[in-house]
Amino acid sequence: VQLQASGGGLVQAGGSLRLSCAASGRALSTYGLGWFRQAPGKEREFVATISWSSGNSYYANSVRGRFTISRDNAKNTVYLQMNSLKPEDTAVYYCAAVKSYVIVTSSSHYDYWGQGTLVTVSS
Repeated sequence: VQLQASGGGLVQAGGSLRLSCAASGRALSTYGLGWFRQAPGKEREFVATISWSSGNSYYANSVRGRFTISRDNAKNTVYLQMNSLKPEDTAVYYCAAVKSYVIVTSSSHYDYWGQGTLVTVSS
């Protein structure tokens, strides 16, 4: 599985961004796709994940209600719509894939990673 993340940029607090993760490979329906982020000087943390087959999703408490993860099966793309952005959302965001039908939030279980895309939220 290969993943290509895009959509990062600079936005003011309260603004919105949509990240995209284009996936390629076989049997994508057997995978879950997740978004993680890593701020300077901090460990990588879970943001959101979605099951490719069922569409079930799960969010970190810090983003629940502000971020929405979705998938477009026809385009093999997963999106992360980020609204009401805060300066503390500033980080490099990574998409990742795990071969699982159930929700997985631990980064150590993810098998494939895309390159990061930088999101900067100014105050």
